[in-house]
Amino acid sequence: MRTPKKRAAGPRGEHNREGFIALVTEAAEGLVRREGVRALGMRRLAAAIGYAPNSIYNAVGDLDAVHLRVNARTFDRLRVALAAALDPKATARENALALAEAYLVFVAADPLVWSLVFEHRLPPGTEAPAWHREALAGATDLVDATLRPLLPEAEERARAVAALWAALHGLASLSTSGKLGALTAAPPRDLARMLVARFLASAPSR
Repeated sequence: MRTPKKRAAGPRGEHNREGFIALVTEAAEGLVRREGVRALGMRRLAAAIGYAPNSIYNAVGDLDAVHLRVNARTFDRLRVALAAALDPKATARENALALAEAYLVFVAADPLVWSLVFEHRLPPGTEAPAWHREALAGATDLVDATLRPLLPEAEERARAVAALWAALHGLASLSTSGKLGALTAAPPRDLARMLVARFLASAPSR
């Protein structure tokens, strides 16, 4: 006999656990998008969805867990955006440049939500859950697969993915904060393409 799924009751009706987590995640994402990371508090979030804070604690977890849910959703959306930028007929270099541009466009379109990815810190000694790691891997694995023809050695490629990700994040952060203009008048897109092209300049031509 199947055990019925837990349901959370509230003014908006009943939800199974998965539906309730999605409701909380979307509401939290909306708060951050409208008002920034500092606006995301448990009471504020509970009021936004019409449930008691305990309902969120019981089904989702504490505020760290909510942050992780939003970030996992962001990684999923990023994966979709990056995948859409890939052209199966293009070279690895061309696709690497396309991914860099798609990344900048994604961040520029949703800077406050993206900032949560890098502003949130788990308590020392705490590891992100498997579903969060899988969501991040979904995005980074696309980059890894794109670079594989240029960097066939797995360890070197993993370092390249991390280095490029960090460099593009710095560029995107300066751009969305309005501070890039203090360094250069060049468009972020041109800088991203130059960054990736120079990085891959020593890789075999494929």
